[in-house]
Amino acid sequence: MAREQLQVLNALDVAKTQLYHFTAIVIAGMGFFTDAYDLFSVSLITKLLGRIYYYTPGHPKPGTLPPAVGSSVTGVALVGTLCGQLFFGWLGDKMGRKKVYGITLQLMIICSLGSGLSFGKSAKGVMATLCFFRFWLGFGIGGDYPLSATIMSEYANKKTRGSFIAAVFAMQGFGILTCGVVALIVSTAFDKAYKAPPYSVDPAGSTVPQADYIWRIIVMFGAIPAALTYYWRMKMPETARYTALVAKNATQAAQDMAKVLNVELDPEQAKLEKLTEEPSNTFGLFSKEFLRRHGLHLLGTTSTWFLLDIAFYSQNLFQKDIFTAIGWIPSAQSMNAVHEVFRIAKAQTLIALCSTVPGYWFTVAFIDIIGRFAIQLMGFFFMTVFMFALAIPYHHWTLKAHRIEFVVMYSLTFFFANFGPNATTFVVPAEIFPARLRSTCHGISAAAGKAGAIVGAFGFLYASQSRDPAKTDPGYPPGIGVRYSLIVLGCVNFLGILFTFLVPEAKGKSLEEMSGENEDDYGESAAVDPPAGDNRTVPI
Repeated sequence: MAREQLQVLNALDVAKTQLYHFTAIVIAGMGFFTDAYDLFSVSLITKLLGRIYYYTPGHPKPGTLPPAVGSSVTGVALVGTLCGQLFFGWLGDKMGRKKVYGITLQLMIICSLGSGLSFGKSAKGVMATLCFFRFWLGFGIGGDYPLSATIMSEYANKKTRGSFIAAVFAMQGFGILTCGVVALIVSTAFDKAYKAPPYSVDPAGSTVPQADYIWRIIVMFGAIPAALTYYWRMKMPETARYTALVAKNATQAAQDMAKVLNVELDPEQAKLEKLTEEPSNTFGLFSKEFLRRHGLHLLGTTSTWFLLDIAFYSQNLFQKDIFTAIGWIPSAQSMNAVHEVFRIAKAQTLIALCSTVPGYWFTVAFIDIIGRFAIQLMGFFFMTVFMFALAIPYHHWTLKAHRIEFVVMYSLTFFFANFGPNATTFVVPAEIFPARLRSTCHGISAAAGKAGAIVGAFGFLYASQSRDPAKTDPGYPPGIGVRYSLIVLGCVNFLGILFTFLVPEAKGKSLEEMSGENEDDYGESAAVDPPAGDNRTVPI
């Protein structure tokens, strides 16, 4: 049986959409803009790094990063992100969302700048420096996931909460788009200033010394949007739900939200003290009660995010290899180093503009209309369909006459990833767990996603290699090829459909309804009307 909601929390739930909502979206969203920029910019520069630091005189192909180095440069930020999600997710529930929020942004600014610096000129020194700073960059980025989602969910009203959280996450699309645009601008400027012949004409001269500045400018640019939002993050008050339900300071929560909402609010301290002493508001993460009430929910959020990111990150980080395989990007020998950066950035920018960004904003528009469950199920379904449609007749798509159709189909997988599980897996964990465990559980779910990203990034790097040893990149063993890699990713997406049935629907419900925090003595009412029954896993 549900008890009456605290006035300050009810005021947030029923508040009309107003300026502070959009301010929170921009402040939290710019963090995700920076996150996406920093994580995905590496896919634009790996080919250039190989040409600059691993050139072998007399070799018929330009230099490429050795497998161990390429895996490290690509994956170290993901490992850092995973660690940051777990650590800062836990810390956000212990210290408060606001206190930890500034720390993550500071890390992102410092490490974005540090990624463009080098200790020494040797390949080993440059790669070691890049990997060191990218790990800590990822660590800061990891903290932004649970904190931004939790802050936005706790500020939002229940009618449009899904759209607000999804809008924060949708800034990722602009981050991916911007890193492509920045790479296009920088590479064009350098190409005009420093002319160079293709590799096939002059292997050594195809990479001008000034090309070393290109990748540094691209990665360091990510510090700018993060720095611009630092002041505003520090000005945000702590969320009322943390202040009231976790810190148990009803007076401070009422004062903070009265300023935000421009209304008078009764602190209701006595009511809060009674509420927080209920058994439903005292169990911990590793308790049997949590396992009984939220165990399947946590399994659902972790498994679907894990499976989604295997496919999503392998596609994003290695789309340049797919475009090369179908001939959309010319062979490396036919281009100089700067022009190769331009062509890779152009392909990524087109995909982001035509499918990635629209997919995110379709989710923002429809998540509070058709619900999280339906969007996630639909997204996984169409990702599965398009992956198999690309993979099974793969030879057909490699023919020159069908390459544009391949790009369209490939773009649709991105569209339905973003108008689908890539957005909903971020939204749902911020809505269904108790306030005292919300940031932690979101961090665990997000970390499972990054574990999937690591599997996708490292696994696809090797798996996508040609089955013919003569056609693999230098230093790589033969793989299963792009076609069979796409088949594997299609199977992964199908598993995502199945695990989606463990995820509850939060549309139109308050956070306390979803978590059961405003229930009367849970032990007495469990047999008759358990809170979890209201949040059935499969919407009926």
